[in-house]
Amino acid sequence: MADTLTLFTSIGLSEQKAKETMKNEALSSALKEAVTQAQRVHGASGVDKAMGTLLYNMASRLKDAKRLAFLADSIVQRKICTELQLAAALDFVKSHPQDPINQKEFEEACGVGVVITPEQIEDAVESVIKKHKEQLLKERYHFNMGLLMGEARSALKWADGKVIKNEVDMQVLHLLGPKTEADLEKKPKVKAKKEEVAVNGNTGEVKSLMEQLRGEALKFHKPGENFKTEGYVVTPNTMSLLKKHLDLTGGQIRTRFPPEPNGILHIGHAKAINFNFGYAKANNGICFLRYDDTNPEKEEEKYFTAIKDMVEWLGYKPYAVTHASDNFQQLYDLAVDLIRDVSFFSLGEELKGHNAPPSPWRDRPIEESLVLFERMKKGLFAEGEATLRMKMVMEDGKMDPVAYRIKYTPHHRTGDEWCIYPTYDYTHCLCDSIENITHSLCTKEFQARRSSYYWLCNALDVYCPVQWEYGRLNLTYTVVSKRKIIKLVETGVVRDWDDPRLFTLTALRRRGFPPEAINNFCARVGVTVSQTTTEPHLLESCVRDVLNDTAPRAMAVLEPLKVTITNLPEDSQVLPDFPANEAKGSHMVPFTCTIFIEQSDFREVMEKGYKRLTPEQPVGLRHAGYVISVQKVIKDAQGNVVELEVNCCRSETAEKPKAFIHWVSKPLTCEVRLYERLFLHKHPEDPSEVPNGFLSDINPNSLQVISSALVDTSVKGAKVFDKFQFERVGYFSLDPDSTADKLIFNRTVTLKEDPGKI
Repeated sequence: MADTLTLFTSIGLSEQKAKETMKNEALSSALKEAVTQAQRVHGASGVDKAMGTLLYNMASRLKDAKRLAFLADSIVQRKICTELQLAAALDFVKSHPQDPINQKEFEEACGVGVVITPEQIEDAVESVIKKHKEQLLKERYHFNMGLLMGEARSALKWADGKVIKNEVDMQVLHLLGPKTEADLEKKPKVKAKKEEVAVNGNTGEVKSLMEQLRGEALKFHKPGENFKTEGYVVTPNTMSLLKKHLDLTGGQIRTRFPPEPNGILHIGHAKAINFNFGYAKANNGICFLRYDDTNPEKEEEKYFTAIKDMVEWLGYKPYAVTHASDNFQQLYDLAVDLIRDVSFFSLGEELKGHNAPPSPWRDRPIEESLVLFERMKKGLFAEGEATLRMKMVMEDGKMDPVAYRIKYTPHHRTGDEWCIYPTYDYTHCLCDSIENITHSLCTKEFQARRSSYYWLCNALDVYCPVQWEYGRLNLTYTVVSKRKIIKLVETGVVRDWDDPRLFTLTALRRRGFPPEAINNFCARVGVTVSQTTTEPHLLESCVRDVLNDTAPRAMAVLEPLKVTITNLPEDSQVLPDFPANEAKGSHMVPFTCTIFIEQSDFREVMEKGYKRLTPEQPVGLRHAGYVISVQKVIKDAQGNVVELEVNCCRSETAEKPKAFIHWVSKPLTCEVRLYERLFLHKHPEDPSEVPNGFLSDINPNSLQVISSALVDTSVKGAKVFDKFQFERVGYFSLDPDSTADKLIFNRTVTLKEDPGKI
């Protein structure tokens, strides 16, 4: 055992990964053979991590064991050096099951020895561009450049994709020249019909769920076939229990979302909600919302309400809302049964850490433990004086986990009926069993508890669901720990759990993130066993995609500069709600001789490349049909520009201006809150990045309040959480702090960055 562990860690596997591998007999045997073969050639220390990774990936993915030696030799001889080559090699042996393998064809299929020169890349890209030259010249930068990349990569399968892209960009620039104003205009998107993206006869909504559930999730067992899952423990009664389970459920998929009601849900919970509810929905199953309410000291009614609110906000309806406390009596009765078999009553001790010495109470007589447990229930012990423990060793070495402990705190549902409460390790699997859950989906940190999950169900001889762990969703530049968010609130860094700079779901809703965008983000991230750390810009991209189609346009000026048009009669203008699709509606705004523009849209001194308003350069007014030219610059006593006098002419009679700017007339005054990242570093909880702790990493510019911004009158009737695109500024949502007299808008996200904008 030790030799195998050493062998696996020598190729770069972590000790935990090596131990996990050793539990899989088939994989362990295959990897041992492959590594031994490699060490015969390179020596015990000659197998580096890159080669070790290839050997591990090959052993774990190879279906035909007779090809193991052949593929291992190809890796050992450094013929297969990359993941791309390994994938090609696995595809080749899968499609060539008969002996002998044609070595020459194999090496050609896997790119063995292939070296792609810069000249070859240049020639291949030139050939692709020549093929599409006519269409490129016609469509210019609106042409689908991905098509060029795809064809070039097909011609140069083993070339570096980044190098190909650089060459494509360079040759396109050489052919077309720099982007013009027309090139920078967005091409209207043509939406595909929902029927074209339907799956199994359902709408595109289900496809997004199935896209989210790609990969490992699609390999799940069918209901009643729990025993086919790797690691599932089969007992003499397993098959009869599964039959009873199927009789009760009719073969229905059943999942659950089981939050603890002691805090607000965050972005990581959104992934869990999407996975549990989405998997059930995609398979015509049901999902329970179950509150794990077994710790009355930390639970509050507001958390119960907020959790259900957020689940429904994301678009999901629980089949039933249940509580662990619904089962307190049944859980207690099962604990009594457990004492008669493999549980014991412990007095005044803690088994701390892993591989702790056995408790002196481990072999206490059953009848004595039953009597003491009854006394514990009646409140005859002090808190911490006694516990009920399960007599087993967990997967991570933790010994005899606690099943029940004493808490003299009234429960929000059961009041003072109980003074003993079951732990997560005891409650979770049994509630899953009681509700006949088919797939108990949880994050990776619960993997060490899988052994106790299976052990307890089997010890009590009840139906045992399958526990499946997936990687947590982590975001950079934030913290989601309840304890740390409370600290942020208590120290006044943020206002509350729904401060828009946080990544709690209530905060994201307040900031204006649509629930569809959060669901789409979870779908893009996917569900895999590996940990996922993602930067916020991917989530923000999903938000823009949704708001671009759903947020009506308005015009707002954050830093106003007064402009008086000397030759314009008062008028009104009809503005489209969605300029890309004017059929979706419009709104009317005043257009008078006094308008306001952004201070940044005027420069008194002309600079090279500046396209907006100057004394020498006119500018167009968006949607107005006018071009304005500066006649007079008015300054205050300090020399600051406070007003411009301009004249105007119709757009069709003027030379086309280099830019069009937004404006407001007879506007409403509003407050605008601009948000940036709350933390300065990617990983504020990492001591190596932030030695003085996360509270020392606060971005002092994470909130900017503009109290006297101006917005056009079309937003006057907006309701809380209504969303708008303020043209050229960003996406905004109406904050709950708004009143009839003062509208307050939160910036949800900025518009897409445009490096060409000056």
